[in-house]
Amino acid sequence: MLKKRKTEVYALGQHISMSAHKARRVIDQIRGRSYEETLMILELMPYRACYPIFRLVYSAAANATYSMGSNETNLIISKAEVNEGTTVKKLKPRARGRSYTIKRSTCHITIVVKDISLGKYIDIYYLTRLKKPRWKNKYTDMIYHDMYSSGGVWDKK
Repeated sequence: MLKKRKTEVYALGQHISMSAHKARRVIDQIRGRSYEETLMILELMPYRACYPIFRLVYSAAANATYSMGSNETNLIISKAEVNEGTTVKKLKPRARGRSYTIKRSTCHITIVVKDISLGKYIDIYYLTRLKKPRWKNKYTDMIYHDMYSSGGVWDKK
């Protein structure tokens, strides 16, 4: 019996302390490349955003080898995106009792790695031989709370 199998694994880095614009400059260079080529590019680029992205790519490859049993030579970066995170606001004291705000922007980076050697379908016998995860995450559902449409505080009559 044939069963559809997942060929993509992702790694997500949230609240990374840098501008999303500066991280996108690096992400655009690695999108669609192979795993080994990506690591070389990230090691040689002179930007500060390279190190957190390097760690995320490495983590996505580790997730792929653990969950799918794939080899690192068959991995490509199929999807890489950067979204803006929350802005951390601090106050800096200035002259005559005033204060200026300091805004530190953050970003969320998602790296999706695809194994090109795996086909679309795979035998169930092979699936039973794969390692089972040692832990189960109970909180896998993504819940979106919108305070404007769900009633609550902003409900007007």
